Amino acid sequence: MCGLSGWALSPSMATKYALQAEKFTLSQQHRGPDSIGAFHSENGQVYLGHNRLSIIDLTDAGNQPMYSEAGDVMILNGEIYNYRDLKAELTAKGYTFRSSSDTEVAVKAFEHWGIEFTNKLKGMYAIAIWSPKTQTLHLLRDPLGIKPLYYWLLPNKQGLVFASELRAFQSLSEFKTSIDKNSLSEYLEFGYTFSEDSTIFNDVHKLQPGCRIEAKDHQVSPQIRFYSPDLHPPKELGISDLENELYQTLSDVIQEHLVADVPVGLLLSGGLDSSLIAAIASKHEKIHTFTMGFDDSLVDERPFARLVSEHIGSTHKEFLINSSEIMSDLESVTAHYDDIFADWGMVSTRLLYQKCKQQGVKVVLVGEGSDELFGGYNVFKQSLNESKTPLIWKLFQLYRSYAGRRYGSNFGKFRSIMNGYLTQCNGDLFNAIRLFESRNQVPNNYAMKVDKASMSISVEARAPFLDSRIADLAYRISRDQLINRNDEKLILKSLAKRYQLLPDEILDRRKFGAGIAFNWIEDSPSFRAYARDIILAENSWVDELNLRDAMQRFFDNGQQGYGFPHSISVFRNLAWRLLILSLWGSSLGISR
Repeated sequence: MCGLSGWALSPSMATKYALQAEKFTLSQQHRGPDSIGAFHSENGQVYLGHNRLSIIDLTDAGNQPMYSEAGDVMILNGEIYNYRDLKAELTAKGYTFRSSSDTEVAVKAFEHWGIEFTNKLKGMYAIAIWSPKTQTLHLLRDPLGIKPLYYWLLPNKQGLVFASELRAFQSLSEFKTSIDKNSLSEYLEFGYTFSEDSTIFNDVHKLQPGCRIEAKDHQVSPQIRFYSPDLHPPKELGISDLENELYQTLSDVIQEHLVADVPVGLLLSGGLDSSLIAAIASKHEKIHTFTMGFDDSLVDERPFARLVSEHIGSTHKEFLINSSEIMSDLESVTAHYDDIFADWGMVSTRLLYQKCKQQGVKVVLVGEGSDELFGGYNVFKQSLNESKTPLIWKLFQLYRSYAGRRYGSNFGKFRSIMNGYLTQCNGDLFNAIRLFESRNQVPNNYAMKVDKASMSISVEARAPFLDSRIADLAYRISRDQLINRNDEKLILKSLAKRYQLLPDEILDRRKFGAGIAFNWIEDSPSFRAYARDIILAENSWVDELNLRDAMQRFFDNGQQGYGFPHSISVFRNLAWRLLILSLWGSSLGISR
């Protein structure tokens, strides 16, 4: 796990940037404080920088960059979970290794199989490879987009600069920050920038999940997709066969996710997803689980997490988080929101990661990805409507759900994305929703919450459900095997019951959203006053966006929203997004 930084530039631009390399790399030192490594090409046009968080092979032999016998240079952020199997395969082919690092396995896999080595990797990763033989820089991102990778295209085809975080670019004197207004509009409606490759900054792009680009002679290729789930499996398996295969795959994947040379813990909410991971992990080794409760909230999952811990025999610890901790941490954490998103869990889980770190834990397993792949949200139930309702109305209803019931200007863009997914899925709305979830929602919102929160305090978070092997299997499971009008994630529940993994109380409890920040912004007088002062400050974002009247009505009159068809229907969603936007802009020195 680490932070990546680097560039491939024209000779004139390389000269300008040469003295900024170390500052650029050190701007992400929180992602990897254990060592710093760098590579400069002979002509100075290519630079690779690496901040290492040591997880596997804690010796200097595991430091990066890593080199192949052919002279290829690699830096990697993340983990290759099947590296032991790949190492055995490469050893049988005559390769030798000087470390027990997964990155050394990856660079030699590239040496042996070329760019097609991506077909061999199972893991979460962002990778940069400089190949001197072909004079090509390759950038790659894992299939589900767990790890981020951003690149800034310099004007006049002068090359590119890349990093694991957007804010790293601000350490470069030539980078001039400007907000992409289309992305800002998406953020206000959806709570994140849902477009696949654009970011909140103009001219900065994100590498899409399962994609790569090439830079050669400071010219940059379009994004090339190397991974897509099989949306048309050859046959539909029976539920019993699927349960068997899913349990074995989950068991194998979770066992690999437990491999580390540092202490590993699991975040346990008491919900189905994290509980299932914990239960299966406990079959492999004695585990440590952590959960959090929230003061001033009606939501408390600690009793459920405690029940699971007792059932599986984990060593369990609970933490209580209150609104004063959120307020004191909010301003410092907003800079890490990076390509801005509004998920409040960024703040709460970061506090939990900090508390885990204080317990000596450096790696945690989390439950993200299950809802998106196995139909865990109410939006999936909209695909059950088999009426003659026009497609455009079904898509509009979906848009309303995703936009938090805020009706704005992005329906056309959303409709275009969904129509593309429907074409790929032969009109199957359920699978089209899954594609939106896995290609837009996960990599741009939920996975980024996990990455930014954990890496900001030098902890590695691993998400077994977002392993491509789980995704491939999930897409083979039909809608009717996953949801009905009364329930969701049916196969995960039946699997847990069949293998007696969890108590019935966990399998039978209803899902609820963790909107605790919204409760505080409405019900906690101190938090509400704090948010009001920032959002309604003089010359703030509400003036730029013409939203002062709406927020004045919310904070001073208690109005919850405008009625349809006006553009804003839930003021508290908007208030939270504006609060994060204000703090984020201030932390990065970005004015409205």
